[in-house]
Amino acid sequence: MKDLIWDESLSVQVDEIDEDHRRLIDLFNILSHAVAENDSLIYVEAVLEELISCTVWHFRHEERLMIKYNYGDYPEHKADHEALIDSVRDLQKRFRAAGKLSDEDISFLEHWLTGHILSADMKLGAFLGEII
Repeated sequence: MKDLIWDESLSVQVDEIDEDHRRLIDLFNILSHAVAENDSLIYVEAVLEELISCTVWHFRHEERLMIKYNYGDYPEHKADHEALIDSVRDLQKRFRAAGKLSDEDISFLEHWLTGHILSADMKLGAFLGEII
């Protein structure tokens, strides 16, 4: 198990988005530790649900900013958000059926989180950085 560490490589240079991302990384680390330490399934499920709920809130936060500032890639970015939520909800269903999260699931979540930050969110941050 390795923790995700927040550093400047994950910064989109927009404080309010970076704060959200830090919280999501913290939740990912809590979940990763819970799985590695064999915490109860009900605890793992609670942390996973919190990660998903916070991600949904964060995505709506980003979407509000995209709408307010007329971000040209809004439709694509929103579609990416929807696909990401669908994929993590599928993982949640598999977790509930299997009663565990695997190392592959944790790896998926790591890439799910950082991949979006390093691609779509960096473009959004560059756009917002010129406006706000």
